[in-house]
Amino acid sequence: MSQQQHDLATARASALAAELRALFGKLKRRLREQADTGDLTPSQVSVLLRLEREGPATVSALARAEGMRPQSMGAAVAPLQAAGLVGGEPDPKDGRQTILSLTAACRKRIGEGRAARQDWLTRNIEAKFSPEEQEVLVKGVELLKRLADD
Repeated sequence: MSQQQHDLATARASALAAELRALFGKLKRRLREQADTGDLTPSQVSVLLRLEREGPATVSALARAEGMRPQSMGAAVAPLQAAGLVGGEPDPKDGRQTILSLTAACRKRIGEGRAARQDWLTRNIEAKFSPEEQEVLVKGVELLKRLADD
């Protein structure tokens, strides 16, 4: 491959990367619109998803995982507790700490949000793409999976 061909390939890959980033950002925003997060801040949503994914944790552990100060995390968690989305139990190893976990109401809310996003995406794929285009989309998803894998 000549230097000119290499430069053109690099420019094409760079343009494609920029387009993908913008497209994924737009798709993420559209999906976020489908699930009512109420008045939750992005950091509160992140805390809820971390507790769902990784299980119960202390404020200190959440703060470390999110790269925040424990005081800031405490301020983010307090409204979640007040809203009944997060509950706390004393840490059996250290009674000064509280282990936070999602409430049943929060798990239900997360599930409903995912269902709303899935429904929106399914309806739009069916409405906007022919069966043949959906097959092309399947192949595109496989390529994107390869891109995302380490």
